[in-house]
This record gives sequence, structure tokens and C-alpha cells, in this order.
Amino acid sequence: MRLGLTMFATDRSMPVHELARAAEERGFSSLFLPEHTHIPVSRRTPPANGDAELAEEYKRTLDPLVALSFAAAVTERIRLGTGILLAAQREPIVTAKALATLDRLSGGRVVVGVGFGWNVEEIANHGVPYRSRREVARRNVLAMQALWRDDVAAFDGFEPSWSWPKPISGPPVYVGGAAGPKLFAHVAEYAEGWMPIGGKGIRTALPALREACEKAGRPMARVVPFGTLPTQEKLDYLAELGIEETVLALASVPTDAALRQLDAYARFVR
Repeated sequence: MRLGLTMFATDRSMPVHELARAAEERGFSSLFLPEHTHIPVSRRTPPANGDAELAEEYKRTLDPLVALSFAAAVTERIRLGTGILLAAQREPIVTAKALATLDRLSGGRVVVGVGFGWNVEEIANHGVPYRSRREVARRNVLAMQALWRDDVAAFDGFEPSWSWPKPISGPPVYVGGAAGPKLFAHVAEYAEGWMPIGGKGIRTALPALREACEKAGRPMARVVPFGTLPTQEKLDYLAELGIEETVLALASVPTDAALRQLDAYARFVR
């Protein structure tokens, strides 16, 4: 099993280019960075993870595409992912261009993990009604894929257009979120895989994901557990399920603490 990493990269955590280089040196396969464009101070929406207070890193998150460009410049093999990109909160033409450029300059190493978002007021500030976020995200991803794929791309919202560079890798799209028929319908329609948080409940969810993919007439989606806190027992269990890659959670901490955690995780790399 390949092991990747994710960290809330901020202005206080280990610099992303140093983290990417250290991860590649230790044999990790990927580095994913999350996204929050901003956090409204009203805090009407409680933290999605159930904490009483929103963690500081949510307020200080770097732009993932800019940060990953620094990672690309100092590495050669590690794949560079968004985990997750808030697709409903992004203008698709500009974002497609940025991702294609990053993929081209990195030699085809980009993976696009997308999600729908949970912070109602953050999403509203982008002009997106919360109940519409899934459909807006779907539309934006399909628009970006048309721009990546077609020499003359057309989609609802823009006229037939040229947009180069074209990405080298696709790039593959993974959808993050909890198991369910709505999410699996999104995965089956336009994504290469599903990124469940942690890893709990995957065995139970696999039949429904397989059914959704079969209904769409496509191969079974890849499953990449995301933000996992590893133990050997947990990784062995995921491998038995046929999981080929798991993304481990790193704390959002400065360099010395991050390197200690990297070294502890490196013992799981094979």
C-alpha cells in the first residue's frame, strides 16, 4: 500500500516546500493540502468535526494551488493533491487553467480531491446557496474537465473556447465526503475515486459504491482513505480491503514537530 500525507498548511506550520521534500525523501507517495478561502467570524456553523471551537489552522490555511507549486518545484516523484478543493467556491475557468498549469509544470503529478464544503457562511460569501453547493461543485468540475480534455471546450456558462496548456495526467478527480447515494452518484459520474475521511465504515460502503459505478457503466472507483491516523493493524485491514493508497494526517505544526511525526509515520512505508 502506498502512503500519502495531508496537513493543514498555514503561515505557522512547516513550509510546504520543505514538507514535500522531506516526505519524498522518506518514501511517501503523495501530499494533499486542504482549502478554506476564509472563515467568517460569525461562526454560525459549528465545526464539522464536532469540536467545541474551530481549530486555529482553519483560519490560516494557505491557498493549496499556490502552495503546491512550491512543492512541485523542489520534488520529482511525489504526487501533489488538493484535499480537498472547495469546487463550489471556485470559478471553474480560472481554476482549470491553474490546475492544468500546475500539472504541466510538475510533470503530470496533480490529483484533484474535491468536496462540497460544510461552512454555510463561507459558502454563502461566494454567492452559492448552501443547498445548491453539490450541484454547483458538480457543474464546476465537469466544466474544468471539458477545458482539460477538449481542444475547443464548451459548457453551460461559457461559449466554445480554447484553453491551454492541457494537463498531462488528466488530472484524476477524487470526491471527498461521507458514504451515501448522493455522494456515490457524484463519484460514479465524474470522478476516478472516493476519499472517505479516516477509514471507518469502508467495508460496509463498498457494495453501494460498486453498484453506483456499475449503474453508470464504468469501472469500480478507487478508494483512498483520507486523514487517517495510522496503526499497523488499521493499515493491514485497509490493505485486505484492496485499498492501494491511504493518506495519513499530519498535525499543523512547525518544522521540528512535523519532522518528528514524519519520522514516526515513515516506519509504515514499505
